[in-house]
Amino acid sequence: MSLAATYPYYLANEAVAPNHDLEVLDKFSGEVATRVALADDDAIDRGIHAAVEATGAMAAMAAYERQAVLDHCVARFQERFEELAAALCIEAGKPIRDARGEVGRLIDTFRIASEESVRIGGEVMPLDISPRARGYSGMWRRVPIGPCSFISPFNFPLNLAAHKVAPALAVGCPFVLKPASMTPIGALVIGEVLAETDLPKGAFSILPCTRGGAARFTEDDRLKLLSFTGSPGVGWDLKARAGKKPVVLELGGNAAVIVDEDAAIDDAIERIAFGAFYQSGQSCIGVQRILVHADLYARFREGLVKKTRSLRMGDPKEESTFIGPMISEKEATRLHGWIDSAVASGATLLCGGGREGAMLEATLLEDVPPDQEVVCQEAFGPVAVLSRFDDFDAALDQVNDSVFGLQAGIFTRDLYKAQAAWERLEVGGVVIGDVPSWRVDHMPYGGVKESGIGREGVKFAIEDMTELRMLVIRTPSA
Repeated sequence: MSLAATYPYYLANEAVAPNHDLEVLDKFSGEVATRVALADDDAIDRGIHAAVEATGAMAAMAAYERQAVLDHCVARFQERFEELAAALCIEAGKPIRDARGEVGRLIDTFRIASEESVRIGGEVMPLDISPRARGYSGMWRRVPIGPCSFISPFNFPLNLAAHKVAPALAVGCPFVLKPASMTPIGALVIGEVLAETDLPKGAFSILPCTRGGAARFTEDDRLKLLSFTGSPGVGWDLKARAGKKPVVLELGGNAAVIVDEDAAIDDAIERIAFGAFYQSGQSCIGVQRILVHADLYARFREGLVKKTRSLRMGDPKEESTFIGPMISEKEATRLHGWIDSAVASGATLLCGGGREGAMLEATLLEDVPPDQEVVCQEAFGPVAVLSRFDDFDAALDQVNDSVFGLQAGIFTRDLYKAQAAWERLEVGGVVIGDVPSWRVDHMPYGGVKESGIGREGVKFAIEDMTELRMLVIRTPSA
């Protein structure tokens, strides 16, 4: 399992390798796995200019032509399935089974976009609602918004880039994409596949660059939409600097799950252990807060601790590994400090808590003071906190007691409680009978409060990447 020695970036549809300045590390070994060309300000400017120049040609593509591009991507990603999974395993430290799951979702996302590309419609609407509008009729349709700017994160290097790229291709928007510098390979492979198609010159540029170089992706007025996935601190700052362009932000979370008194304990334990620790906890909707009814708490805690201790930690390239490295030793050190701080403040460490380099053990805590960072901030690593409740309504209030609001999970068989959760929880999505970590790629996905604005999911991203254009027709009276 290895990567190519070097990778180019993609500027106006073409592979370009002016340098190999960006080192990409194997996140488990810490060794340099490959090198990538790094775009400078001039390359970024040329990429934006090319996208502007391609706007007309992209908008003029017929629906079947856009669909053909997306279908080509689906076929090529299927052919390169194991190669893509191996790249994820190395550059992101993602356990190989999780990596294969992400490649499957990449394919799903492009397939959904292919389907949506030929059903972007409009509506005929009556306008004669009063005497002054007699003889008028109207219709509207969606048109591409124009050149788009995309910034994708490190934790899902393939699929979170796909959630920006695939809808843009479906509607005919040229784009520039900045992948995360720690995990650029997945996006560059997408670029390699797109370069095999007949997209108009300038339709796409995929340009790894420094954070300073990314300012153009945000501030340039030639770009008509910014879509960013990443941390809240960065995201809200980008929005403030984006000017007049619409901004879509998919930011952080500290997702909660409620286990009510009628839940099937064994099922809840299995799903919550997965939701808290898959991807080594590096997911915006990973389970971080676990609220369990007092009548079940002791049995649930015992079962979850046992399950957590059984999760194998190690080399992500091995099939049996469930917990791999965090993205960097710096991030593992940060989260380990949060765990130590919680224990020092009176929390009980139920299991885990150890760290070696970027490897942090799957960790469970209970009785954590609510002001501790591991409760009130986004952990983004393999740690979760347990607490008990007696009253379901109070548990809903506790879930809402957060600056974040991405998704929540509820294990209950009570229809009325499920309905109450859907009505009252201040989140973008409520999942009944499962963890908040569950998602399929055509559903509307996004959050409220500090978790962002706008929604992903191909159909819903298409709405952001298009504008409504109205046609009014007057028929003169005879």
